[in-house]
Amino acid sequence: MKVVLFCGGMGMRIREFSDLIPKPMVPVGNRPILWNIMRYYAHYGHKDFILCLGYKGEVIKEYFLNYRETFSNDFVLSQGGKNVELLNSDIHDWRITFVDTGLKSNIGMRLKAAEKYLDGETEFLANYTDGLTDLPLDKVIEHFHQKDKIASFVSVKPSQSFDVVKMKNEDDVEGLVHITKHGLWINAGFFTFKKEIFDYIKEGEELVYEPFKRLIANGQVTTYKHDGFFLAMDTFKEKQEIDDMSAQGNAKWEVWKNGKK
Repeated sequence: MKVVLFCGGMGMRIREFSDLIPKPMVPVGNRPILWNIMRYYAHYGHKDFILCLGYKGEVIKEYFLNYRETFSNDFVLSQGGKNVELLNSDIHDWRITFVDTGLKSNIGMRLKAAEKYLDGETEFLANYTDGLTDLPLDKVIEHFHQKDKIASFVSVKPSQSFDVVKMKNEDDVEGLVHITKHGLWINAGFFTFKKEIFDYIKEGEELVYEPFKRLIANGQVTTYKHDGFFLAMDTFKEKQEIDDMSAQGNAKWEVWKNGKK
């Protein structure tokens, strides 16, 4: 299945980095978060990518045009540096389509711009490109086929640290419940679609609002609940948390290293 990755946002909530580079290029270890997400999909055999570019898209193009395999692979150096022998490789069998989808386009518009590059595909994967997970992708796709809907997304429990206020009338507080204990599930931004999704998207519409309302009304949306690791890199605090996990050798999203399927 092809994988559509939304890479065009400005990353306003993580401005410490996004003034210089697009949010998907914010580093996680020695590679950008975009690479980590692509490596995750490649681990499950999905290596045909469509990158929907926008803000500072040239930075992403330059990264792959000048890609250095030695940054994430073992190698042997000989002849005083004249000869480099890679002991393994990571992106040699990837196919990447770079698509300019507009500077200020929303997710629905970016997906529509990628439609022509999905010609002949009956189904495909898509991703917000800002979250890391140990999600069992093969089970997600199996669930999608079993439910036989047009659209599916992964649901996760929120990880933010704040309380939900319960009120018994306009302003009297009945109680406070931490969000992780409130029974809430949120959209993680990992999607599986049938090609019919494009019949539900009108010009200028945001993907999970108007189009999803029509899909839900027709009983064409399902979700896969993931109770394992998921962390979206929306803020500098979350960026630091991801960096700490990587530095401590606890990068749960690196399923290609821990043998997870």
